[in-house]
Amino acid sequence: MKLEFSKMHGCGNDYVYVNCMEKEVPNPGAVSEYVSHRRFGIGSDGLILIMPSDKADFRMRMFNADASEGKMCGNGIRCVAKYVYDKGLTDKTTFTIETLSGIKTIEVTLKDGKVEEASVDMGKPVFKCTEIPMISDHFVFVDQGLVVAEDVVYNGTAISMGNPHYVTFVDDVDSLDLEKLGPLFEHHKLFPEGVNTEFVQVIDKNTVKFRVWERGSGETWACGTGACAVAVACVTLNNAGKRGEELKVIAKGGELKVTYGKDDSVTLKGPAVLVFDGVIDIPDEIVSK
Repeated sequence: MKLEFSKMHGCGNDYVYVNCMEKEVPNPGAVSEYVSHRRFGIGSDGLILIMPSDKADFRMRMFNADASEGKMCGNGIRCVAKYVYDKGLTDKTTFTIETLSGIKTIEVTLKDGKVEEASVDMGKPVFKCTEIPMISDHFVFVDQGLVVAEDVVYNGTAISMGNPHYVTFVDDVDSLDLEKLGPLFEHHKLFPEGVNTEFVQVIDKNTVKFRVWERGSGETWACGTGACAVAVACVTLNNAGKRGEELKVIAKGGELKVTYGKDDSVTLKGPAVLVFDGVIDIPDEIVSK
């Protein structure tokens, strides 16, 4: 099967994007695993399909590099916005996209007639453990200790921003061995659906930086829902930022701006970049899995 695609990224969080407005991709999980391989495929954190919706202007499905389907991707949805505007699927600069985490409203900023960045209403954070989901005796898990190995405890806060997140603060984020540490959180028994983990270092009252281990993809260069969870945790714990004001959240791949509003809504703003367009042959055995 010949597959036309666009490789795009938001702060280095890169996906393969496919226009499915007329025709769907068969076995998208297997296709995602194939195209995501950084040596034998295109190389990406996953696959995102742009589809019609009867509830919104467009629908987005996203698949991780391990073939699992994710509910939402804040960096990915900004690139969807760039794709549909730049390729003439819409002439609106504010529109809606349906995801498994609900319908999101996107506003794009143009430069020379192309989308340069986008702002996304990411909805409200969820702290209730049963809704994250997290197995815990606590109603909420805020600044509590999580045992990840023998005699290894990380204090953190569990939050859902459409995906489950565990946000923990560290003194030096660059020194962490995430390849060893990340899976201890991702597959922790208290998170039945896995968890994305953000390791956060406070730079000053308006700036933090973080690294993220995403369930199904490993360490990625940015995570939009993760940046939102980071901002919510920072404001909630009074570590950085204020309600209603932009917090600069620096990922490995670039800078995002997150506002935790006084009405509890979270807004994510950041760049969306086209890397290249192409066509790839997907083997029949992948399509027919």
